[in-house]
Amino acid sequence: MLINHGVGTDPWTLGRPLTEEPDIHPTALVRASDFGRYTYLGPRSQVAQSVLGDYGYAMGDNQIAHAHIGKFANIATGVRINPPNHPAWRATLHHFTYRSRSYGLSLDDDASIFEWRAQDRVEIGHDVWIGHDAIVMPGVKIGTGAAIGSGAVVTKDVAPFAIVVGVPARVLRLRVDEQTAERLQQIAWWNWSAAQIDGALADFRELSAVEFAEKYYK
Repeated sequence: MLINHGVGTDPWTLGRPLTEEPDIHPTALVRASDFGRYTYLGPRSQVAQSVLGDYGYAMGDNQIAHAHIGKFANIATGVRINPPNHPAWRATLHHFTYRSRSYGLSLDDDASIFEWRAQDRVEIGHDVWIGHDAIVMPGVKIGTGAAIGSGAVVTKDVAPFAIVVGVPARVLRLRVDEQTAERLQQIAWWNWSAAQIDGALADFRELSAVEFAEKYYK
């Protein structure tokens, strides 16, 4: 579903369920982006030319651009994904060289810079958790099941199920052992139907990741 703007309120504060229609806070700005089912975008957020998969949410004060985000994304307040790079090879870093008309200069705005930024996309897998005020830099790929610590600055790719923290972000440990990570990716529960997820809800609550993988791996 292509979203350019929307209205909505925080469903958790109001104690009401999400729906298949994306829930976009009225203070958020969304441009040319695709939101899946049961998604939520919080207040004062900005999203441009991005995809947020089914069941994903971003809690507020988020800035997201040129990103493809998988299903069941957990994006905390203040997260910034793909902040724009500046043309460091030029004599100046200032954007008057490519937003020239804004400064009353003679040349048209330089479209090549915006095209360059759009090509440097961020790819985020399924069931990823990104903590408060973390920054994911342009071109980074974050694997399924990874967790990004609050305030981390992610400058390099993150492996599936890794926990990364710090500035620049480094691997702290893996959420699960390698065998369990492989099994969970093969199970791919994030692609299950709503009925399948509901049927396994008790196991999601009560089983550890290892136990869940052992039960559902075939």
